[in-house]
Amino acid sequence: MKTEQQYFNDAISIQQYMDHMTTLKEESFRIYDGFEVPLNDGFIELLKNKQPKILTITEDWCGDAMLNNPIIRRVAEAAELDMRAVLRDADTDLIDRYLTNGGRAIPVYILLDDAGQVVGKWGPRAPELQELVVSKRATLPDKEDPTFEDAQKALYAEIREENMTNKSYWKYVYEDFKKKVIAALQ
Repeated sequence: MKTEQQYFNDAISIQQYMDHMTTLKEESFRIYDGFEVPLNDGFIELLKNKQPKILTITEDWCGDAMLNNPIIRRVAEAAELDMRAVLRDADTDLIDRYLTNGGRAIPVYILLDDAGQVVGKWGPRAPELQELVVSKRATLPDKEDPTFEDAQKALYAEIREENMTNKSYWKYVYEDFKKKVIAALQ
């Protein structure tokens, strides 16, 4: 069984991953181009001192990845961290170690120390956004309803648009990632 460090060694850079996306690429780069990392809260300095590596489990069709990857990438770049990506569906052994409520939810960010040991994890979604998604999903018709599929597609399109344009969502991602990473690194 491969270790997280071995997955990291075999992974591509987050830049390569984003540059070669075939789905939600434009949307991801819109967030990437629009997000500015706060530089006055001590987080980037902590990351520069600790230098964790970030292994990202992702897929380019995922709306949460569309939102989170560009923000975490900006953080990694500001702190000069090595951030790499692996595709969830290419090898499910890794994601199966990091299930969310029993599911293969993505993206997941695994923090590794110099020795390649896992020191922390974040993802797939900030708690404020999880609450929002749960409340929005509760408005969908029953799965047996003939309108369910169209309603679900419309809802996911609405969530994607909000993720792309609502900068308070971006802040939720940044703040929760920061909180979890600080706790992991101290």
